Amino acid sequence: MRKIILYIATSLDGYIAEKDGGLDWLEKYPHIEGEDYGYAELMQRIDTTLMGSGTFKILEEFKGPFPYPVTKNYIFTSQNKQSKHPVVFVKENASEFVKRIKQTSGKAIWLIGGGKLNTTLANAGLIDEIILTQIPVFLGEGIPVLGALEKPLTFNKQTWKSYKNGVAQFVGKVAL
Repeated sequence: MRKIILYIATSLDGYIAEKDGGLDWLEKYPHIEGEDYGYAELMQRIDTTLMGSGTFKILEEFKGPFPYPVTKNYIFTSQNKQSKHPVVFVKENASEFVKRIKQTSGKAIWLIGGGKLNTTLANAGLIDEIILTQIPVFLGEGIPVLGALEKPLTFNKQTWKSYKNGVAQFVGKVAL
């Protein structure tokens, strides 16, 4: 069975974006030259991405080429949409759809976000691994990495890595 990996950056207070979806806080934080926080390794492990329509909207506004041209990209939305990018819009129940694609052959699946989709899949018990990169910034409000959970997410194996710029990364295998 394919694994779902939530790989995401958060503020210290658990937000993945500002209230309006903005990521200025993340882009302005001083990064370490040459450090990708495991991104290249993640891209070797996956062949599919999942994201909500709000996350996709922000992605479409980025300058430069579409960042995931060689993966299968599913965007969850309740609206009829089209895009110039290589994506498939999914209007059906996210949990049911993800249960089905987990059963197909392929590499791991990257759950890009956002918060609503993360929560839906966490509550359905569909997230297998979380790689959470904490940026040492408090936003005070915004879009949380996870909303209300039906039960706590626990981990049977986890590691932490610290970087010299103050970033900390948690990697945990979700206990099912």
